[in-house]
Amino acid sequence: QARSALGPALDKATGTLLYNTAARLKDPKHLGFLVDYIARREILTDLQLSAALEYVKSHPLEPLDVADFEQACGVGVCITPEQIEEAVEAVISKHRAELLAERYHFNMGLLMGEARNRLRWADGKTIKNEVDLQVLHLLGPKTEADLEKKPKVAKARLAPAEKQKVDVVENGDMGTETQSLLEQLRGEALKFHKPGENYKTEGYVVTPNTMALLKQHLAITGGQVRTRFPPEPNGILHIGHAKAINFNFGYAKANGGVCFLRYDDTNPEKEEEKYFTAIREMVEWLGYKPYAVTHASDYFDQLYTWALELIRRGQAYVCHQKVEEIKGHNPPPSPWRDRPVEESLVLFEDMRKGKFGEGEATLRMKLVMEDGKMDPVAYRVKFTPHHRTGDKWCIYPTYDYTHCLCDSIEHITHSLCTKEFQARRSSYFWLCNALDVYCPVQWEYGRLNLLYTVVSKRKIIRLVETGAVRDWDDPRLFTLTALRRRGFPPEAINNFCARVGVTVAQATMEPHLLEACAREVLNEQAPRAMAVLEPLKVTIINFPAPKALEVLVPNFPANESHGFHKVPFHQTVYIEETDFREEADKGYKRLAPGQPVGLRHAGYVITVQNVIKDVSGRVIELEVTCTKSDVAEKPKAFIHWVSEPLACEVRLYERLFLHKNPEDPSEVPDGFLSDLNPDSLRVVHNALVDSSVHSARPFDKFQFERLGYFSVDPDSEEGKMVFNRTVTLKEDPGKA
Repeated sequence: QARSALGPALDKATGTLLYNTAARLKDPKHLGFLVDYIARREILTDLQLSAALEYVKSHPLEPLDVADFEQACGVGVCITPEQIEEAVEAVISKHRAELLAERYHFNMGLLMGEARNRLRWADGKTIKNEVDLQVLHLLGPKTEADLEKKPKVAKARLAPAEKQKVDVVENGDMGTETQSLLEQLRGEALKFHKPGENYKTEGYVVTPNTMALLKQHLAITGGQVRTRFPPEPNGILHIGHAKAINFNFGYAKANGGVCFLRYDDTNPEKEEEKYFTAIREMVEWLGYKPYAVTHASDYFDQLYTWALELIRRGQAYVCHQKVEEIKGHNPPPSPWRDRPVEESLVLFEDMRKGKFGEGEATLRMKLVMEDGKMDPVAYRVKFTPHHRTGDKWCIYPTYDYTHCLCDSIEHITHSLCTKEFQARRSSYFWLCNALDVYCPVQWEYGRLNLLYTVVSKRKIIRLVETGAVRDWDDPRLFTLTALRRRGFPPEAINNFCARVGVTVAQATMEPHLLEACAREVLNEQAPRAMAVLEPLKVTIINFPAPKALEVLVPNFPANESHGFHKVPFHQTVYIEETDFREEADKGYKRLAPGQPVGLRHAGYVITVQNVIKDVSGRVIELEVTCTKSDVAEKPKAFIHWVSEPLACEVRLYERLFLHKNPEDPSEVPDGFLSDLNPDSLRVVHNALVDSSVHSARPFDKFQFERLGYFSVDPDSEEGKMVFNRTVTLKEDPGKA
């Protein structure tokens, strides 16, 4: 039909439009309709074709209104050269002052965009040529200054919020100037469908009932975005889950919607109360409040009813193949696939009544998944009491069966999953449509992984069992409870997820990038204190007062408006052993005989008078004199110190594994347990900290001046505080 309208000759532009139509139109029922318009040369540009494809996608069922279609696609609209000239003239007139000031450094794309907005169906090349011509007429030819690159804005001038906007490329490097997470997730940024417009999504299956079901869905939700975070309550959340939490809760928040926390509690053998509690605690710690807390088990009765309906519709059957038989990519077809509906109904009821042993019968759905897996299991027999339903059930639904139906029940608009679930998208759509229930849309995103760690539940359990780590919250792990215990603020984890970005590709990141996010936040949040890890006693023999003086120390030296705390300054102080040398090498600026040093915040400079050693020759005490800073010669350095301090324990952490990929046999042939770093934890038992921290509680955070950022550990007791080092003050170049 198209050839008869076109005649024997087919020009290149028309051929390209026809090819693009065939390639981009997923629903073939409107193909002939669009080809006719192209053949008659009523759709002439790719811009018109895009509008036409969008129109037919938006009207999947009803007969197309020709007049409405033609208006939406610009059919019959003729844009004259005079109109283009006038539109460009108006836009340039609007920006004339900026153009004259910035000349060719001005963003010409802005002119193009505004001209296109005035003349939607105008040819883009024609508009660009007219813009170039009129700009040349206004500004004249480019000068040498015009050809120079526009200077970049210095980072120091950026506002703090702007500094935190970064870009990520797929190899895990972080650059500058990208959007915050909420900006990445807001509105059209992700090209997700709008609530109720599920049918516009590529691959979404439209049935005769789709539009009616979507109408009911909109009546229930009011057009609100609904997402869900559906963890299995059989382990502790890790850094990868943080991205999922931020994506699901963040997308809802960014678009005025709500997010459910739904426990996927369909595997009673592995579920424990502590996991339910810890998961919710971590979600709320990251700053998100669930719209509702639900469980897959809330819907067990409805899921069972739907399973019976699926059998009645001939879409599911009871099978007796063993688990080993149906594993792998090419398992033999089930000999029970075509058994009568009534027989499957009876057998499924027998499964529910416990008449089959575990592994003797399953309920399978009749479909082939994207990865070639045939007839996935919907129900299996498990004689294990459930955490919430007790022994009411001995059959439990699988993820493949439960996930999409729970989404449907809760009227989720965007079911956000990691990339490995893409192979289940077809079964997701198939099952909802097979039961004629509302069908949400599944969208996939890339998983977040970190180097130098393991996050699988099985491997962490092995680490705990072998004593390599203490528990799931050992600060050397990258579970969320471990990161909290180590002192990572939730804002740092959220910022890290924002910097990784909303990518489809899997992102594998270096731990030092997460540490950099922690430093940024802690620098603003953690008040300063002074601590000494390896104390050396210093006695000031000319101390200027009969008792301790009070020294005011700013909580944040860069911003004294955040207040001060008091620390005692006494005749006896303690400094770091490494801040004293008996001989000052070239370049050494701290304390040595003949080389005074200042005491931070105290207002005094000390000079060594006597070095006291034990029998082994080790320096155990210094006797010094002090001089007020305002009269003493300015010292080369100022060091931290403590006086009348509190005893404390300090735990210093390094990477748990030696290699980037401890699970990779090519890197670690003997398995991840052979790759443990023997220096991943160093405990300093006799550290000292200034008394300003005496009332600190577990998880309170401080910057110990010159040492790093530290957090109070829950192991702290009356009279013996314990601190975990979160990160050093600066990145170790060897780790980058």
